Amino acid sequence: MPYRFAFVMEQTLGQVTHTQNFQQWVAKDQDVAATWIPVSFDEPDYWRETPVVRTNWTLRASLRARSRVQALLRNGGLDGLFFHTQVTALFAHGIMGRVPTVVSMDATPINFDSIGLPYNHRPSAYAPVEALKNALTRRTFKRAAKLVVWHDWGKRSLVADYGIPTENVEVIPPGIDLQRWCVVQRPGHSGDRVRLLFVGGDFCRKGGETLLAAFRERLAAECELDIVTREPVHIDGLPGVRVHHNIGPNAPSLIALYERADIFVFPTQADVLPLAISEALACGLPVISTAVGAIREQIEEGVTGLLVPLRDPAALSEATLSLVRDPARRLRMGMAARQVAETRFNGARNYRALLDVCKNAVDMSKRRTPGVSRFKPA
Repeated sequence: MPYRFAFVMEQTLGQVTHTQNFQQWVAKDQDVAATWIPVSFDEPDYWRETPVVRTNWTLRASLRARSRVQALLRNGGLDGLFFHTQVTALFAHGIMGRVPTVVSMDATPINFDSIGLPYNHRPSAYAPVEALKNALTRRTFKRAAKLVVWHDWGKRSLVADYGIPTENVEVIPPGIDLQRWCVVQRPGHSGDRVRLLFVGGDFCRKGGETLLAAFRERLAAECELDIVTREPVHIDGLPGVRVHHNIGPNAPSLIALYERADIFVFPTQADVLPLAISEALACGLPVISTAVGAIREQIEEGVTGLLVPLRDPAALSEATLSLVRDPARRLRMGMAARQVAETRFNGARNYRALLDVCKNAVDMSKRRTPGVSRFKPA
């Protein structure tokens, strides 16, 4: 019989793309019967109207997730649970005691605190709420059968900041469909301008204003620029700049923009392990970005891209022009970028590894409690 898993998935920022990619590979595994429980930021439910909870996403997401998992368990058994991120698992400790559970995250709370200001992330004004969240997070990490994090930066935090044994943490980055995200030959360009691409839903946090300043000052004479974002962008009649809205994850129109680009420019102010960078690597693009979060684990300076200081249009211009004026170097970096994608961000490999972690958690639990075939609420 297949493993019966419930996948509880936070639906904020890059987690939406991660969910879509994961679903693609889970659907191909005939040994898995999956139930998906998306937990979105703004839903018309009881928790959105509850005082204190309605203003705190962590509490709201965790309570929302627990009620949905409990409803699922009342209607049948499960072999295992998967929570991404830990934000959805803080009130599931009782369930985790009965159902083998893997908790996945893009970053630990302490990771996120270190980069949180551009996200407008601030601790709750209610000190007891913050204390409760911290205690619940630590207990969640301890109760999980296995923890998965996207990068070594996060693993170091889990071990050093939360006291998790290193053997209980797996580093598995989100993966890209390398067959879909693949450029065989780049189309030619009209004229001699090099084509830059920026993809970031949160235009300001992702460094969009820094990029526009660099474009106005020095890049417009030699480059074109495509901007993909959900926010309004004021380009003030800049020649060669195109803004694209309403393009979803993995959309053919999005992939086409990567295919037509020469350089991916992403001067983000705060990020963890951006999927947009992994997509650029998969498409064989050199990447210019900042060294925030775990981006150093995606980009090797001088090999697959260049890293620039935060909020520095002059440095961004200099780095970009160094590649604009050196096509051979762009080509070398692009080839190295694709190799990194194949090695570290391969969707087929990484999501199989993620499913193996889930299956192994169930198998280990069954060995400890022989005769248990399905886990149900007590």
